[in-house]
Parts: sequence; structure tokens; C-alpha cells
Amino acid sequence: MVTKHPLKGLPGDADLRRADSLAREIFSDVANKWALLIIEALGERTLRFSEVRDEVEGVSHKMLTQNLRMLERNGLVERKVHPTVPPRVEYTLTGPGRGLRTTVDAMCGWTHEHLGHIERARERFDA
Repeated sequence: MVTKHPLKGLPGDADLRRADSLAREIFSDVANKWALLIIEALGERTLRFSEVRDEVEGVSHKMLTQNLRMLERNGLVERKVHPTVPPRVEYTLTGPGRGLRTTVDAMCGWTHEHLGHIERARERFDA
């Protein structure tokens, strides 16, 4: 996604209600299932690409690559390439990434807490 406002600090940049705000762009980037699952998988660990893929069941190579790059671009994941043959690449959450993980953990907890309620509501709705 290309940032519409190259200038930071404009009053509307933090307003999620504005379609052209930087905050909405960031929210859109990180509020997708793969990004959230990658953040949860990394946790406090450093993982190689294949280890992240193994942790996030169902993610394709392409989607994992795109989301890791997006998270790196937004400063939430650090990518370290070791000069070996073949190259070894590792991913770690940055400070802001670990901060976002706190929110992701809370969302996971909320999901577990309300799973039964949501399942029953779906059954009623679908009946």
C-alpha cells in the first residue's frame, strides 16, 4: 500500500475515520488474519521463515512473504540475513511489534472466552 500522505504529523493522520489517514493505512496493514497470526507466532522468539510457516498453519509462501515484508516495512518485525550458503533469514518482533502482540494476545483471549457464545449465536442465526 502506498502512503497517501508523505508528510507525517498532519492533524488527520491519526484519525481512523478518515479514509486518507496514515493511521487507517497502518490499521489496514496489521489488522489482517495473517499479520495477527504471524505476530502471535513470533512472540518473544526469533524464527526462520520456514519456522514461521510451520507455526502459522495454512499460510501460503506468497502470503507469508508479503505479510513479513509489510510488518518489516511498518517497523514491527526485524529481518536479519546471515551471510551463509544458503542465506539464513530470521525474523524477530521489534519493540512496537511486541507492544502490538499484547493486543493480539488480548484478542486471542477474548476469542477463547467468547467462543461458545459465538458458536451458539451462529447456530441460531443459521437455523
